[in-house]
Amino acid sequence: MAKHSVAMAKKRWPIMLAAFLSVSTLTVLLMRATNSDSCNTNRFAVAQDNQIRSSAQIGNAASSPLNFMKSKLVLMVSHELSLSGGPLLMMELAFLLRGVGSDVVWITNQKPAEPDQVIYSLESKLLDRGVQVLPAKGEKAIDTALKADMVILNTAVAGKWLDAVLKEKVARVLPKVLWWIHEMRGHYFKVEYVKHLPFVAGAMIDSHTTAQYWKNRTRERLGIKMPETFVVHLGNSNELMEVSEDSVAKRVLREHVRESLGVRNDDLLFAIINSVSRGKGQDLFLRAFYESLQLIQEKKLQLPSLHAVVVGSDLSAQTKFEMELRKFVIEKNIQDRVHFVNKTLAVAPYLASIDVLVQNSQARGECFGRITIEAMAFRLPVLGTAAGGTMEIVVNGTTGLLHPAGKEGVTPLAKNIVKLATHVEKRLTMGKKGYERVKERFLEHHMSQRIALVLKEVLRKARQ
Repeated sequence: MAKHSVAMAKKRWPIMLAAFLSVSTLTVLLMRATNSDSCNTNRFAVAQDNQIRSSAQIGNAASSPLNFMKSKLVLMVSHELSLSGGPLLMMELAFLLRGVGSDVVWITNQKPAEPDQVIYSLESKLLDRGVQVLPAKGEKAIDTALKADMVILNTAVAGKWLDAVLKEKVARVLPKVLWWIHEMRGHYFKVEYVKHLPFVAGAMIDSHTTAQYWKNRTRERLGIKMPETFVVHLGNSNELMEVSEDSVAKRVLREHVRESLGVRNDDLLFAIINSVSRGKGQDLFLRAFYESLQLIQEKKLQLPSLHAVVVGSDLSAQTKFEMELRKFVIEKNIQDRVHFVNKTLAVAPYLASIDVLVQNSQARGECFGRITIEAMAFRLPVLGTAAGGTMEIVVNGTTGLLHPAGKEGVTPLAKNIVKLATHVEKRLTMGKKGYERVKERFLEHHMSQRIALVLKEVLRKARQ
């Protein structure tokens, strides 16, 4: 019977992979807040916690907390449409709203001049789910913005759309704008991006750390005040949780991915799953991985073979940073230990196949890091930088281990890699604790509850 189940699952896994090419899992993003006049979240946080506690047993109940959005017209304006976290999160919210009967319209503010296969594919997904897609400019875009019950701007850069398209009609739209911010980089703090921010109904931000950073930077650098700010941590999609809890499916995915990578079942895989860029820290991760191999050799530890998996590669782009990564691997002669995988929405197969996730985002860290809670759902310990939203997800020493950002974090990360490679029980216990933490606060219905409270407040303000 067990063999029959595995055989059936093997027939099923391509379908499961295709399902994960939907935007239900991303990679893809995120949110919570602070105590201040310009970032006044005490009342919201208390209401949020109370409502989530009262609904904790609801699970996958048919009655969605977003049902009040039925028949509401929602215009979503995203700075771009790509496989990065912000656009994918916005798409996920669009699908949640469509699921309760909202009328959702999508606008992508920045598009390349040439046809783009990724944009075409993602727009097709939007249309398939009943989301109308409009050009960024034109009378139809203006008319929809004026008629909408709510306008959601995605990322700080989307603010450029307001003046460019609405022009003298901006003031009529601002009172019903929810601005969803994911950025932590200083170059986003430009007046041309965020000059209207103080006048919108509210800002929704991915983590307490990010919210505090925005409050301080807008005041100190731009001299403007944040609107009421809501911090909303994300939750894992029901689809991802279903796979993470299906032992047969995980075993099949694990076997398939490991076979494709050319690694054995008992090898230890440490993976970083992010778009390859300097800010995500793949270079420092590979340096730490190489250092961990040296430590193992120096200490003569008898361990299974260790491998590093970099998911998020894009060799076709030929970026200087990725060339540096590949050059480092060749110089250190660890080509048989390091595996580059193209960027993908299908993260579940890789989460099923690895042993530890490394979240190595640099500088101020991740705003939130959706992949972190997805890995925890798969009972994986997380080795993360002690920065940004990661510190609001990973409990150091319990669900994973934290290390400093920057070059000073390379050796601590290397030691943490060796520690988890050496102590199997610690690795498994951390994974189990991480899964329990996800079940307590990072599920789709938790996210829906948190977002519902924000949307209700924005609608209330818009009516005023």
